[in-house]
Amino acid sequence: MTPDAVAALAREYLAQDRNPVTRAEIEALLAAGDTARLAPLLAPRISFGTAGLRAEMGAGYARMNELTVIQASQGVCAYYLETVPDFKEKGIVVGHDHRHNSAAFARLTAAVFASKGVKVYFYRDLVHTPLVPFGVGLLGAGCGVMITASHNPKQDNGYKLYAGNGCQIISPHDKNISDHILNNLVPWTWDHELVNTSPLVSDPSEQVRAAYFAKLKTLSVFHEKNATQHVKMCYTAMHGVGLRPAVEVFSTFGLTPFVQVAEQVQPDPEFPTVAYPNPEEGKGALLLAMQTADKHGATLIFANDPDADRLAIAEKLPSGSWHIFNGNEIGSILGSLVLESLKISGGAQRPLAMISTTVSMHMLKQIAKQEGFRFEETLTGFKWLGNRAKDLEKEGYHVAFAYEEAIGFMVGDAVRDKDGISALGFAAEWANHLASQGKTLHAHLMSLYEKYGYFTSNNGYFICHEQPVINALFDDIRYGRERVASQAGAQYKFELRYPTEIGGSKVVWVRDLTVGYDSAQPDHKPTLPVSASSQMLTFELENGALITLRTSGTEPKIKYYTELRAPTLDQARTDLQAVVDSMIEICLRPAAHNLKTKAD
Repeated sequence: MTPDAVAALAREYLAQDRNPVTRAEIEALLAAGDTARLAPLLAPRISFGTAGLRAEMGAGYARMNELTVIQASQGVCAYYLETVPDFKEKGIVVGHDHRHNSAAFARLTAAVFASKGVKVYFYRDLVHTPLVPFGVGLLGAGCGVMITASHNPKQDNGYKLYAGNGCQIISPHDKNISDHILNNLVPWTWDHELVNTSPLVSDPSEQVRAAYFAKLKTLSVFHEKNATQHVKMCYTAMHGVGLRPAVEVFSTFGLTPFVQVAEQVQPDPEFPTVAYPNPEEGKGALLLAMQTADKHGATLIFANDPDADRLAIAEKLPSGSWHIFNGNEIGSILGSLVLESLKISGGAQRPLAMISTTVSMHMLKQIAKQEGFRFEETLTGFKWLGNRAKDLEKEGYHVAFAYEEAIGFMVGDAVRDKDGISALGFAAEWANHLASQGKTLHAHLMSLYEKYGYFTSNNGYFICHEQPVINALFDDIRYGRERVASQAGAQYKFELRYPTEIGGSKVVWVRDLTVGYDSAQPDHKPTLPVSASSQMLTFELENGALITLRTSGTEPKIKYYTELRAPTLDQARTDLQAVVDSMIEICLRPAAHNLKTKAD
């Protein structure tokens, strides 16, 4: 944009923004003529996708602030008023976490809907994210909004939208809502107090919490035995909102209270003890929990992420070292234990199904094959898992479990989304039961390997903030670095020239969900949804290794997911590491593309 265009956009923004802090930031830059700093704040406009909104907080159309939250809410409201019968009566559920500005964003979201005569169920206190989709289902609401940035850094915030089925939205709803946002940019209201004065606004917290924990109690199969402690457990909320529901789910299951990581269990938007408030980051994120557990003699650690929709687990081994389970290991453990719970409680009343994502380890698929229940995989994200679970329910299946490798688990059917609290209660009960038999979660995992095969995964990511670099990287993989133009020239811009060998093993299958190519299909068209706006490539090697490369929808990351099954766990890990090293050298080429790691 030219300096004049940037200045004009800044004046347009100031005509809409009523927040004194963000107004002052734009006014100062405009007065100084600093269009270089103004431009990235104003354009491109923060986009509304299937993950809703998530970005750094600050002034401008490209940031999370009161104006962009109001504009998003107006688009959502207009869309649902247009498409959902009786939406005003059905209403919306609005919740928020503890992050900076979360309460204000939630209050303004509620005000937008109330200003149009829509009933608003407004959680006044902090809630963990699963209470929003659960509330949508319980109350029969038309949609739900949770203000949270989950495990993102402290400077970020987000706006997560759930449809009337209690699942995260999927396409084409995101595109339709984006269009409605652009048609409703002028603020309808800017009333922080409307949630206190409007008769349309009520707080359903007591009713929803009671129903939620009553539902979770049905997951317990050892309730009468849980009061006897067989393993000491430690818990951290990672400075988030998880402590209250974690305490309540332990009480609901009849479990002995856990040891608390005092420095991390209370909500704190500054996240002072962790560089990244993400328990998936491993030992660095769980260091305080390990120290606390060691001090109190606990041998099992549970950690929720800040909005408590995900769960991490670590266990002290007989050697004295801590084993941090990755998401695939937890998913395999929980899936197998859900199956055991169903056997104890009399079995599924309908045909059983479990779901995972295409980038998650295939051990659950092998369990399903040997145990005789239906398994399906979806694209990455619980928006796909949740909606597919709903579809399978309509087909008569009991969808008892779903997971994605990023420590997201759906245990039972309380919500059709990831839920770190239901997973916490279920995992803690089973850990206590296994301990009563002299077993550990890690030992249980080893027994699964012996029965179903030695699977291992090796996942990671590189950071890149420049979309053109990301696109060029994937095009290099897809078309070869020379990008030879196709002589046939019709279906693809360039001739597809994927790698033919990785890690000394031949590539036997390629699926590209960006351009819509699957070498295993007769017509070369994938069976999973294709999206040209996101990058996703999968390779299968002759040695059985699977590799998926994709971009993140919420973070500036290029992620890789790999797995391999072998006769022993050591061999699987060794062989897979060779594949990963080769893949990084051949495909990602971090030095050539100036990719960064967290350590950089």
